[in-house]
Amino acid sequence: MVRHNNQLPNNLTQLQNLIKRDPDSYKDEFRQQLAHFETTLEIFNLNPTQYNKKLDEQAMFLAQVTQCYQAEMKTFPQKIVDILKTHNTVMHSDMRLALCKCLILIRNKNFISAFDLLELFFSLIKCQDKHLREYLKTHIITDIKNMNMKHKDMKLNSTLQNFIFSMLRESNTKMAKLAIDILIELYHKNIWNDHKTVNIIADVGCFTKVTKVMVASLKFFLSREEEEKPESDSDDEVDPRDTMIANKFNKKTRKRDKMVDKVKKIAKKIKKRKEKAPIFNFSALHLINNPQGFAEKLFKQIESSNERFEVKLMTLDVISRLIGLHNLFLFNYYPFIARLLMPHQREVTRILQFAAQSAHELVPPEVIEPIMKAIANNFITERNSTDVMAVGLNAVREICARCPLAIGEDLLRDLVQYKTYKEKSVMMAARSLIQLYRQSMPSLLHKRDRGRPSEASIELKTKKYGELEIKDYIPGSEVLLEKEEIKEKKGKKKTKNKAEDSDDDWIDVASSDSEINIATDSEDENSEDEEIEEEEEESDEEDNEAEDEEKQNETDNKIDPNESIKSRKILKAKKSSTKPNIEEKIKVAREVAMEKIFTDEDFKRIETAQLKKCVSGVKRNRSIVEEEDESTELVQLSAIENIHKKRKHDKNARLESVLKGREEREKYGYRDRRKNANCSKTNREKKKTKSYQMVKHKARGKIKRSFKEKQIAFRNYLIKQKKMR
Repeated sequence: MVRHNNQLPNNLTQLQNLIKRDPDSYKDEFRQQLAHFETTLEIFNLNPTQYNKKLDEQAMFLAQVTQCYQAEMKTFPQKIVDILKTHNTVMHSDMRLALCKCLILIRNKNFISAFDLLELFFSLIKCQDKHLREYLKTHIITDIKNMNMKHKDMKLNSTLQNFIFSMLRESNTKMAKLAIDILIELYHKNIWNDHKTVNIIADVGCFTKVTKVMVASLKFFLSREEEEKPESDSDDEVDPRDTMIANKFNKKTRKRDKMVDKVKKIAKKIKKRKEKAPIFNFSALHLINNPQGFAEKLFKQIESSNERFEVKLMTLDVISRLIGLHNLFLFNYYPFIARLLMPHQREVTRILQFAAQSAHELVPPEVIEPIMKAIANNFITERNSTDVMAVGLNAVREICARCPLAIGEDLLRDLVQYKTYKEKSVMMAARSLIQLYRQSMPSLLHKRDRGRPSEASIELKTKKYGELEIKDYIPGSEVLLEKEEIKEKKGKKKTKNKAEDSDDDWIDVASSDSEINIATDSEDENSEDEEIEEEEEESDEEDNEAEDEEKQNETDNKIDPNESIKSRKILKAKKSSTKPNIEEKIKVAREVAMEKIFTDEDFKRIETAQLKKCVSGVKRNRSIVEEEDESTELVQLSAIENIHKKRKHDKNARLESVLKGREEREKYGYRDRRKNANCSKTNREKKKTKSYQMVKHKARGKIKRSFKEKQIAFRNYLIKQKKMR
């Protein structure tokens, strides 16, 4: 068959399409293009600075059809690598980018190893081409992500990691910055989120002489765990339910059928995404092997560094988080921070935040004392503004929340005196400090400031420095046993009622009075026991009821007074035994913990009981075991900067707050129910906006005619109709 107008040698896109369909038929054309490429390559080597469009097109064409002729294309990737290695700096930027795209295409078809390409791309970073650097960075991250998509190749990952770690130590700023960016990005994508990556960033990145790399490393340790955001595809905009319902009533077409299939696939994807187990990311600071050594090295670096103030603040932040998270001892850190605590100091609220973050229970009170004195002397004095005083009190509260022994009794009572201060911001800050110590160490407060004792606060113990309270039971688990006892009692009562009903059927005739007395005694004891079980808390009422019952028994059954005294003693003994003290509760809690496996419902019940004790007041001989509240790892800056102020009462401020309140609210009054806001309104709606002069004749309404008038009008109508005929 003769081909007329054969343009295949020039039309590479058409040839590429035909080769992919039938490689054997177009082998000659392919060889012709390969020979053409080699000739063009030799010409390019003579003048590499100019952009060669033919070479660009032929290289991309050969990269597209590599999989069709693997034997002939064995040396093709290496030729492009050699060009880039030889002329990488002098080459035209467009030509360099085009050849890199060819190599990436070949890499996607797995004809070149990831390590060889990585090595080449890092050598290209030296070029003065920002667009190329960003493109290569994106490819490296995507390539490593795709390699670890299905399963992780530990050997290959280790080789790539070691290469990137070596690049991080390079003196070239651009290469080191690219290496740190790739490591951080892969950590956040949960690909290289192991302790090896974190420790390399800590040991190399944080102590490099290149400021950009050091700042990126410090930001990595300060960054919060961002929740995995679902990939926002354009397909997700389609609501599956609406599409399925609409398809029931619409005309059936191929296009709509395809749309329904597409929507079903999306719905399945969303369902899978929801069912997928959540990924829990630990903070990078948790994975550091030697946090004490790392903190000491960072502090030594900051003491002798001449970096900008912002970089120093970041370093102080990392050190404070390390100290608070791992309970480290770095005693020189606290006097260093205390020197910076002045109201006029730049970013002073952040420095106060670092001071609070670095406090923990194992810090000796005398070590943290310089910070407390600096805050008290420089912030919480009446010569300062009320905002400064409030911020100082908030900082003291945050430090004491983590280290209750940081403040002495005298200083605490002095600060608490601000609870009656004229300015609300200072007053509220002082009251928050009182509230904190009511829950942690009420004994340090003055008796009038301790508040009404609750079941929780009555059992709080003032811990000494380094003292730990270790519990061998679950606090509050005795509640579960109490509920089981209540159920058993209810069951017993039901059985007793059934027994009484069955006794009614049989009539026993007593032979003597003594038998009658014995029977009534046992019944009275049972009834008294039930009353005691039901009314444990109301002891006075029980005594009165018991006395009344005993009097009735004496009159009815003629019991001796000695016997009544004995029964009263038994009652009092039972009452005292029903009130469990703390030792008994702990014993019960231990038994429950040993014998029972707790369910989620049990834990919820325990939690509600533990919360209830903080609200309910204390009664005599009533005490509950307390569970300690755990403080959060990091201090929020808003907790220190939170200042209570009176609202502005001028007109503009009030109007601003009114308009702000209306932002996400529906318009009050008339609702426009039109689906399309641009379409016209009905005549009835238009009438509302018309002036009164236009509608006054209609406003009067129709005048009702009498029956006589209707008769006359009808007669006139009929006469008129006759005449018209």
